[in-house]
Amino acid sequence: MAKLNINGKTLDVNAEPDTPLLWAIREQLGLTGTKYGCGVAQCGACTVYVDGEPVRSCSLPISAVNASQKIITIEGASGKIVEAVQKAWLEHDVPQCGYCQSGQILAAASLIKAKPTPSDEDINREMSNICRCGTYNRIRTAIKQAAAAVRGA
Repeated sequence: MAKLNINGKTLDVNAEPDTPLLWAIREQLGLTGTKYGCGVAQCGACTVYVDGEPVRSCSLPISAVNASQKIITIEGASGKIVEAVQKAWLEHDVPQCGYCQSGQILAAASLIKAKPTPSDEDINREMSNICRCGTYNRIRTAIKQAAAAVRGA
């Protein structure tokens, strides 16, 4: 049994210590916004925040996190930056199949928090999430719009 702080609630998870955080979130807690993509931390579909930092949850065992660490999934993500990203995503029709979007949104919000005026190079370097539909140009445009909205520009 593990205790995890997910989206502001301390929850008991009945799983083996080597269970990836992704599966505890999806299967044990029923929060299915976080997606399984590759299982080897390459695609980013499983991105969640752990203490404010984006983490690929498919390769992080639940034994590596504890109840004092704050885990935020797409269901619990909020705030000015996340809301600006979500609005820009819709305005630029970023989602196609939608599968990667929860991880993309969290990664984009993290990028804007770290770099309030991200350049194309920043976006290329930091947005390592994979989109099978290839909406990378829309993602770039939406990130820039969201960043400008957050800055009040």
